[in-house]
Order: sequence, then structure tokens, then C-alpha cells
Amino acid sequence: MHLKVSIVIPTMNEEASIGKVLDLVKETMQQTQYQYEILVVDTNSKDKTKDIAIEKGATVVDEPRRGYGRAYKTGFEKASGDVVATLDADCTYPAEDIPQLSDKLFAENLDFITTNRLARMEEGAMSRMHLFGNWVLNVTAKVLFSVSFKDSQSGMWVFRKEAYGKLDVQDDGMPFSEEIKIEAFRKLRTVEVPIMYKRRVGEVKLSSWKDGWKNFKFLWKKRF
Repeated sequence: MHLKVSIVIPTMNEEASIGKVLDLVKETMQQTQYQYEILVVDTNSKDKTKDIAIEKGATVVDEPRRGYGRAYKTGFEKASGDVVATLDADCTYPAEDIPQLSDKLFAENLDFITTNRLARMEEGAMSRMHLFGNWVLNVTAKVLFSVSFKDSQSGMWVFRKEAYGKLDVQDDGMPFSEEIKIEAFRKLRTVEVPIMYKRRVGEVKLSSWKDGWKNFKFLWKKRF
């Protein structure tokens, strides 16, 4: 199999966890027939994140413009693989699932796979406030866009690079995550699969109320 997978990981001050994530990605991908590259898109980290990523063999892409969505857009532009897989840098997502999700993409003739963190969560992986916020955003997305996903905020996706060009994803911030799913479910052959979601390593970056409200407003803005 000569297919190549590009693993894109956005970072901002993740020195406590990025090494562990990259070790797991390499260990996982080296046991497969896939060629692979790891792109760490760094948004002005002030710690040793970039140094650790380079030491572990990842390609570091500097993106001075802030924003979760902006980092991913830059990473997707640089990705050279047939398949793109995404992970957070905080050890929450199962990097070991990337090969089987990539297999599923081709075996079932899919364009895009998103994941459902809410199906199997490690104890303490998400606060009650975050769970409630996710529920509100999931229901709102279903009502406004008639989409069938159960986790609108998951940040682990595996998709065909060529399919990404069919999506009109505008937001450069946190709403990028829900927007890419809405676009994918409306325009591509897309499914959602359950994953194990773990407690994060390192400092929490999300601002529950601020980011949640921003995501909620974005759904209405995109719809109307």
C-alpha cells in the first residue's frame, strides 16, 4: 500500500504532552503499510513545544496567526498525504486508531470520518459544564442543519485530502470544528465513529463560556 497519511497537530505551549503524542503516532504508523508525515502547526509557543517536535522527527509549520481553525487550514495546505488525520497535542485522542480509520475510509468508500468522544470517555476527561455545552451545541446543530452527528466538537477526523477542497469552511477559530462537520455531512460521504477520549495532559486552553457562546452564535450565523 503506497497511500500516505498526513497527521496534522495544532500546538500552543504543549511541552508537557507533545512528545508522548508524537511517540504514539510514530509507534502506531510504523506498524502499518501506510507512508506518513507528522505536521505540527505551532501558533507561537513560548515553551519547548517546537524543540520537542523537531527532536521527535515531526515537521514544524509556524503559523503566527492565532486560531484553532487557522492552524488546521495551514496544516491542510501543507499536507502531502492522500489522507489527512487530525489530533490534539494533549493526549486526549487515540492516535492508535488512525490506521483503522484510514482503512475504513477506503473499505467503505467514504470521504470523511469524524469521531464521537461522548461514546466512550475516561472518567474525568470532560467536566459537567463541558458535557452540557456539547449537548446544547449538538442539539442546535441538528435543528439548524439536519445533521446526524452526536459530537459536534470532536477534533479528531480522518478524511481524503482531495475531498477537503469541496468544503466551504470559513471560520478560523474554535467554530471550525463544528463547521467542518456540518460541511462534510452535507456535501461528502461521511460517518461518525466512537472513540475512547482520555483526560488531557497539560494546561487547559478552552474557556468554557467564551468558546461555547462563540460556537453557539456561529451556528446561527452560518445558518442564516
